[in-house]
Amino acid sequence: MSSADDELQPERTEGFKVGEKKTIDEYQQLDQNDESLRKWKESLGLGSGTPLSDPNDPRKVIIKSLGLEVEGRPDIIINLDSPHALDTLKSKPFSIKEGARFRMKATFKVQHQILSGLKYVQVVKRGPISNKMQEMIVLITLSIPFGHRQRTAGLTVTQGSYSPNTSDKPIHEKKFESETAPSGMMGRGHYNAVSKFIDDDNQTHLKFEWSFDIKKDW
Repeated sequence: MSSADDELQPERTEGFKVGEKKTIDEYQQLDQNDESLRKWKESLGLGSGTPLSDPNDPRKVIIKSLGLEVEGRPDIIINLDSPHALDTLKSKPFSIKEGARFRMKATFKVQHQILSGLKYVQVVKRGPISNKMQEMIVLITLSIPFGHRQRTAGLTVTQGSYSPNTSDKPIHEKKFESETAPSGMMGRGHYNAVSKFIDDDNQTHLKFEWSFDIKKDW
């Protein structure tokens, strides 16, 4: 495993064990007389609408779009169905005004089975790798505390469980916690990031590089 892959490994919660995997049919047959269980299944969208899973596509998760919401500005949406979309993310940085509030968001489709413990892991860097230190990746959102030292910031957000999409709910959307962009002369500049979506089975569903510039003004 490369050092870049090591940085993107999500932290494991002490004592946490991945639950037993069940098929959609097995979930449907769970005690149907249990009201709380019924509501839990409804919250996942089980038994509602026509399934949209493509039998010719084995993927469990398809990330459809990535977006950036910046306070007071139009949303920036990258449609991942478009050719070369990931290349665009890497080569064309987002621009964010120093001190502005912003957050990432994503839309995705789940297929074939319940998806458990989907996480978004992100590592942001500025400057040469040899000058970096890495902060622990934790299961809460971290602000990016770039100050007078160059450093790496880690972010892992646990997204929880999602059922396969149906005609009643054709897409899932996740908005991440808001962040405040660095500010001041030392905070302004170019930042590179590597991100991925990974589940409790340690299966990576999407890994991509992107970048952003913190500027004094828009």
